[in-house]
Amino acid sequence: MIKVGDKLPGLNLAEFIEVETEGCTLGPNPVNVEKAVAGKKIAIFAVPGAFTPTCSAKHVPGYLEHYEQLKSAGVDEIWCLSVNDPFVMGAWCKDQKATGKVRFIADGSADFAKAVGLTLDLNARGLGLRSNRYSMLVKDGVVLTLNVEGPGEFAVSDAKTMLEQAKTH
Repeated sequence: MIKVGDKLPGLNLAEFIEVETEGCTLGPNPVNVEKAVAGKKIAIFAVPGAFTPTCSAKHVPGYLEHYEQLKSAGVDEIWCLSVNDPFVMGAWCKDQKATGKVRFIADGSADFAKAVGLTLDLNARGLGLRSNRYSMLVKDGVVLTLNVEGPGEFAVSDAKTMLEQAKTH
């Protein structure tokens, strides 16, 4: 499992872009993790699935509620990662009214979750291999804090915990 002091893996993920911008076309765009984190302080939180109850009712809303405070604490970007395709992540971002605040980034094949050692086997529930619920504060690609949840828990990967950590890092 990845730990504090480790560098994030240099993988490509995907993000659905609803509004065309310089360098980004409409639809799914690749996100090279190494390039995307370079020179930035990023709050990353990962969830088992888009549109799932805890993720939609608590996890994402907390980061939206604390968006301005996180930015004031020096966080350049907030990322939500999930083992879903970029179309689902784009629809979930729109549903959560998070556009422009939280980047909803798809780890479609769980490559990132595998590379950081934070997978969650939900095959018994018909959901396949997913990401564990966690958060991490990353600066220039290096993990400053890591908060991994136990099975079925939502206690340490929340926005309040991340905010306190961002204030001290």
